[in-house]
Amino acid sequence: MVATVPNDRPVRFAVVGVGQISQQAFIPGLSRIDDAELAALVTSSAEKAEELGKEYGVAAYSYDDYPALLDSGDIDAVYVSTPVFRHREFAEPALRKGIHALVEKPLETSEEDCQAMIDAAQESGATFMVAYRLHQEPGTVEMIEKVRDQKVIGDPRYFSSVFSQDITVENHRGHSGFWGGPIPDMGTYPQNMVRNLFHDEPVEVYAKGVRTPGREFNFDDTVAVTLTFPGDRLAQFTISYASESAEQFTVAGTEGEITAQPCFGFGPDTGIQYTLTKDGSSESFAHDPVEQFGGQAQYFVDCVRSGVSPEADGEEGLLDVRVNAAVLKSLETGAPVTLEPRRRERVVTSEQVRRISPADEPGDDELVDQIPQNG
Repeated sequence: MVATVPNDRPVRFAVVGVGQISQQAFIPGLSRIDDAELAALVTSSAEKAEELGKEYGVAAYSYDDYPALLDSGDIDAVYVSTPVFRHREFAEPALRKGIHALVEKPLETSEEDCQAMIDAAQESGATFMVAYRLHQEPGTVEMIEKVRDQKVIGDPRYFSSVFSQDITVENHRGHSGFWGGPIPDMGTYPQNMVRNLFHDEPVEVYAKGVRTPGREFNFDDTVAVTLTFPGDRLAQFTISYASESAEQFTVAGTEGEITAQPCFGFGPDTGIQYTLTKDGSSESFAHDPVEQFGGQAQYFVDCVRSGVSPEADGEEGLLDVRVNAAVLKSLETGAPVTLEPRRRERVVTSEQVRRISPADEPGDDELVDQIPQNG
């Protein structure tokens, strides 16, 4: 990585894809960072371009005009939050020009597309990070280090989780097929969590999906996944777009267990909480809410400034996409999918935690030209 932004001005971001997560979370979070600023918007919506460009006092570009923005010299970094299957389309050309890129998860829809972005960043030296906001959240990192390094539950043997929302079909998530559906969108959270808790990669993936009667999604809206890890360890999680909101996980080992709830969500009132049970007694830990998107942006900016490669790099994104692709194959064939053994050496550490007070988030009724994901 190379540090390319002068120290006498903030890192200038273009937000590419101005949907709900950008309007409601990333842009407010970015406003909490002293060393960064919103410099441009890129959107296919003329209404968003006009209203939000005026509200934030920045230039707004269409998708067709994106190359002109990359050549303008007006930005240092892009935050890519388009639908997943368009991430490479916008991140790769930015990276090739030496513009730093923070790309939402899942990183893309294939390992090939992920690798193309990784290669582009390596060739130019631009900072490339995948937006795993929980990798900067203090409660999450604390749990990972307790299980992985401090061995507070002994040898972790199994992981189970549920994560669900009631997604409106009219939102783009409701009609974009598997790669816009629950596994890439929400399943990435438990699978990324267990990969980091176990500090290992799955070697087999099996999935079973169903479609809820009365719903009109063009994919399996509720999916149960089983991952087998080396050492005969198991992880199971169920993801749904068609039920009441729920989020929790349990990781159990030879000497205890941790149960977390809430564990994946964000917001000004959401703090990560967990309970450690061992030797017949339980202890609970509650972390205050933090600005997860602002903390993520701050860590990214710190990496840009220092020229240090972020922990949540392209490899981390690719390894989750590898699992997502295996889930799809298992759903199509009805059979388990074997993965080649791999191990990622980089790990989440407390050094990447950023504690920033939460920003105010616009309500669903304040979103511009956007169907809220929960109706």
